[in-house]
Amino acid sequence: MQFVPSTFLALLSIVALLGLGVHRGLWAFLALAPFGAAAAFNLPALGGATIGVLDLGAVTIFCLVLLTRETAGSLLGTFRPFGPGFFFAATMVVATISALFYPRLFAGMTEVFGIARKDGGLAMASFPLGPSTGNITQLFRLTLGFLTFAALATSFRRMPDPRPVLTAMAVATAINFALGWIDVLTFRLGVGELMSWLRTANYAMHVTDTMVGLKRMVGGFPEASSFGYFSLGLFGFWLQYWLAAPGSRLARWMLALATITVLRSTSSSAYLALVVFLVTFGLFTLFRGLRPDAARRSFALTAGSVLAAWVAAVAVVASYEMVQPVTEFLDRALFNKLDSASGVERMSWNAQAMTNLWDTYGIGAGLGAVRASNWVIACLASLGVVGAALMMAFVTALLLVPSRPASDPRAQVVRALKAGCVAMLSAAVLTHSTPDLGVFFFALAGLLTGLSRGLAIESRG
Repeated sequence: MQFVPSTFLALLSIVALLGLGVHRGLWAFLALAPFGAAAAFNLPALGGATIGVLDLGAVTIFCLVLLTRETAGSLLGTFRPFGPGFFFAATMVVATISALFYPRLFAGMTEVFGIARKDGGLAMASFPLGPSTGNITQLFRLTLGFLTFAALATSFRRMPDPRPVLTAMAVATAINFALGWIDVLTFRLGVGELMSWLRTANYAMHVTDTMVGLKRMVGGFPEASSFGYFSLGLFGFWLQYWLAAPGSRLARWMLALATITVLRSTSSSAYLALVVFLVTFGLFTLFRGLRPDAARRSFALTAGSVLAAWVAAVAVVASYEMVQPVTEFLDRALFNKLDSASGVERMSWNAQAMTNLWDTYGIGAGLGAVRASNWVIACLASLGVVGAALMMAFVTALLLVPSRPASDPRAQVVRALKAGCVAMLSAAVLTHSTPDLGVFFFALAGLLTGLSRGLAIESRG
């Protein structure tokens, strides 16, 4: 076990969680989420595997719930039939079987894209299917997400208080914004090494990349795409909460910070996902605003958003045609992306992943055996048709949890958490390489499930 400078961050969070508990200390857990490139410690004996600071926080959260007498007895209630927890638990069973047995069952029957060491570093390579450390590491990472979901869903079902959630999301948003601009400023001043104590994970660090002369903002993450993915979740949460709680100053400020980080990330996947999310969110808001019982403010906001979107589209088109720097930036970030070497390579991953699904008769090559550039395809190729169907059922059940009455502050936070999950899913469907959506996504999912269920129980009681 190798300790690194960022180990101190993980220890601080654990101390805060032990002292405050899951509810009051939720901010200490989510404060670790923006530090995506920070390791709690590395494991040289396991090929240099990294345990991130958020990973260690996830284990701490689950242990706290497990060791609390009243809460531990309620864990099973999180997995009641046909709820999000039930489908997630079923997915974990299939994922575990797939990681341990599928690569052996179909060994050598198909070629897979995976991460391999080349020239002293990590790179994508094609090789025959077989057992690898990737099966164990991906199973471990998905298990961390499962533990996080179970712990937060159970704890917040018993005590459905939205205030710790708002505090924790505000802390995560502020830290992410600060790290993003510190990253840009230190690079511009030529002192980027000041951020090195936070970049201790054994990942490929793309922290000096530029786009059309503009430094790509990565903040506490190893690359712009992961920074954009995380920022999208924050943006979706605060956008919905701002609409639901119009008088909240916190919502206005946090939405502004989250919007700036998404736009400044220069991540192609984040930009495309932002468009997909806004279209989806706008259509949902529009149809909800057309109902007879819709509030006048909801309808006004919907109409105003449509008008603003039209004006923004005209401005972007005009700038693209007449301003050369804007033309170069949009070509590089969006329009020429699929024709680039990276775009062609990623499409080849998806094609090979579908071949893997066919070669394994729809059973899948196993969790951690396949890399794709689309979350749905990654689920199919890794977990097979059954596992992918269970994962889709989990996501569907998550998005269908009730959030009424709308005037209840808890229901407003439930809707905001749901929007955050949709925003991250919009990015995952476009570019995610494995079935694992990340600890932060599953934290939002757990909070969403727990608050919704607690609200439903109280309304019946």
